[in-house]
Amino acid sequence: MYRFNSDYLEGAHPNIIDRLVRTNSMQTPGYGLDPISDSAKDKIRAACKAPDAKVYFMVGGTQTNYTVLDSILKRYEGVLAADTGHVAVHEAGAIEYSGHKVITIPEKDGKVSYDRAKALLESFYADGSWQHMVRPGAIYISHPSEYGTLYSKAELALLRSLCDEYGMRLFLDGARLGYALASQGTDLTLGDIAELCDVFYIGGTKVGALFGEAVVFTNPDLGEAFFTEIKQHGALLAKGRMLGIQFDELFTDDLYISIADHAVKLAMRIKNELKAKGYRFYNDSYTNQQFPIISKEKLDSLEGLVALDDWGPFGDIEDKMRLVRITTSWATSEEAVDALLSLL
Repeated sequence: MYRFNSDYLEGAHPNIIDRLVRTNSMQTPGYGLDPISDSAKDKIRAACKAPDAKVYFMVGGTQTNYTVLDSILKRYEGVLAADTGHVAVHEAGAIEYSGHKVITIPEKDGKVSYDRAKALLESFYADGSWQHMVRPGAIYISHPSEYGTLYSKAELALLRSLCDEYGMRLFLDGARLGYALASQGTDLTLGDIAELCDVFYIGGTKVGALFGEAVVFTNPDLGEAFFTEIKQHGALLAKGRMLGIQFDELFTDDLYISIADHAVKLAMRIKNELKAKGYRFYNDSYTNQQFPIISKEKLDSLEGLVALDDWGPFGDIEDKMRLVRITTSWATSEEAVDALLSLL
């Protein structure tokens, strides 16, 4: 059985496992206050070209989104997101549970567009009763988006300008950030993200780590008490060096980008060869997530042989065609791709 239905099905990159074994008997302070975690933070600051950034490690994506947004939003504020955004759809109401509303706008290629966000904000403040309503306090985006699409530097700069105009914060969910940075044709670097966002995170869970996300605050007015807020949200890992070790390895010798590049190249091979076979695609993704349209008959024939992520019926003929997601990871093998392409 070959699985292409997610990018966190395997354990961790061998370098991380080896380092965890080698340091297993080492005694260090807890909660990430150890020399290895400090080293990882320094490497991340250097990679971001942000020497004054505050860096914190957390275990998973939903936990990170929930804690960061609760930290940067005032009690009366909500967060603006695409209607397909992870915080709006697949986090079981975690943001609302914290007391903040997710204010959605229609996605554009899976992203928050400047025009639609601007229109919502203008409409909001034009309403004479806006003080009775949930005020947008931040914009949430993910890079790549849920549809594998990417923000350009120009798009991110526009969202930055919108946040400045309306006194909002810009938060980038980077659960799959490595695959965005390794994508063909992208003009958005880690340094650009650090410069244009108030806070973002570098995903490890989906990019080679056993678990873990690195939260980076570059706005000097934010994140000062985030350690305490992590604790307050029940999210502080006592054996914090388990996170530090993983990011120290991922940010040694460009491992984070090189393993993401492997996944992206295999995804591009899948896209190009399926297009040559006549398959249609929902969009033009350049990341490790690809969205071909496959007949239900073909999809059913793959059961027990290969696992794809079925996103539901596509088109006018009910249940005849399905939109599926094919996802590669840092650990995907050429053998698995060969088998998938043969079956399709």
